[in-house]
Amino acid sequence: MLNHIVIMGRLARDPELRHTQTGTPVASFRLAVDRDFKDKNTGERATDWIDVVAWRGTGEFVSRYFTKGRMAVVEGRLQMRDWTDKDGNRRTSAEVVADNVYFGDSRRDGDERGSYGERSSAGYGDRGGYGSPRAPAPTDYGIPSGSDQFSELADDEATLPF
Repeated sequence: MLNHIVIMGRLARDPELRHTQTGTPVASFRLAVDRDFKDKNTGERATDWIDVVAWRGTGEFVSRYFTKGRMAVVEGRLQMRDWTDKDGNRRTSAEVVADNVYFGDSRRDGDERGSYGERSSAGYGDRGGYGSPRAPAPTDYGIPSGSDQFSELADDEATLPF
């Protein structure tokens, strides 16, 4: 059986970090996820408000680096939870249990350092230490700059196995 979900949206509020009685960290937050299509009558996109729960290190990561309005990509599983409200009525809620949470945007506007912390000198440039590294230069592989990186091979087809 398969229960895998990936969603991308903006945090509706700051994550709330709590700890269980045994000290296990758990963060809960809500993502505003726009639908891919527009309403015929209004021309606007509907938004789904999806509850997410992140446990242990993932929960601590979310509570440390994500705030209201940040774009997040959540990978996890869908879970249905039954509970009783204050009036004694049985209720059911759907939530995503996050296995991984990724940054969905690159940086906040006006944030000099980038949104993820100090800049890194490990080839990540001004992306705040996160994102794709720069393309390696030939000298990164021990090839002197300006040298011919290719050499001619002898045309000896008799030794080829095909």
